[in-house]
Amino acid sequence: MNSSSSGGRLERFFTGKGFYIVLFLCAAVIGVSAWTMAAGNGTMEEEPVMSSAETDSQRVETIVIPGRTDVQREDEIAAEAPQLSSEGLVEAPGQDETAEPVGAVSEVYTWPVSGSVERAHSVSALRYDVTMRDWRTHEGVDITAALGETVYAAHAGIVQSIVEDALYGTVLTVDHGDGTRTVYANLAEQPAVKVGDWVEAGSILGSVGTTALCEIGQGTHLHFSVEVDGVAADPLSYLPG
Repeated sequence: MNSSSSGGRLERFFTGKGFYIVLFLCAAVIGVSAWTMAAGNGTMEEEPVMSSAETDSQRVETIVIPGRTDVQREDEIAAEAPQLSSEGLVEAPGQDETAEPVGAVSEVYTWPVSGSVERAHSVSALRYDVTMRDWRTHEGVDITAALGETVYAAHAGIVQSIVEDALYGTVLTVDHGDGTRTVYANLAEQPAVKVGDWVEAGSILGSVGTTALCEIGQGTHLHFSVEVDGVAADPLSYLPG
């Protein structure tokens, strides 16, 4: 009797509102399951797992060069930077490559005396010599100058020799250290320098004399010559025009 009544109530439950309740619960379970699976798939797509090969291919390597830094030291930058003045850029101290060391030979030549050329340089053609009364070459130039006029070094160098020549009298030679020498003849007997002295262009060597017997027939003058590697050259090629 109880079994039949219980079965009747269960049958009435499923045929009534109970059927819809069970159907709703099943739909809810299916919906929750679908949402859970969708959420799981989205997470997996946003955070893919990279393989070890892909990880190695995207690795950034840093190369270190021994003894070098990426940032230059401040003292090195300061040493290399040019200085500024009101007139523009100025070279940093100690960078002047044109400065000559002490004792260096300058390229500047100057006239040993101020006067006109009385007798020119001539080695390729014979010139008449009024003193010797013949035709001969002339290796130097004769520059007119008053007796006793100061004679100056035409170029910087070392006094190589001072001699008493039978023809040209008191002769002083300056070696310029570059293969050239300047020779000053017909000087007074007592020069102002001695052998071994360093002279600059414009230094006093002595004075004009009358000691050159081979040119005594001319007016008072300085006989001046230039030698390049032992060969006479035209002094006018070196003296300023």
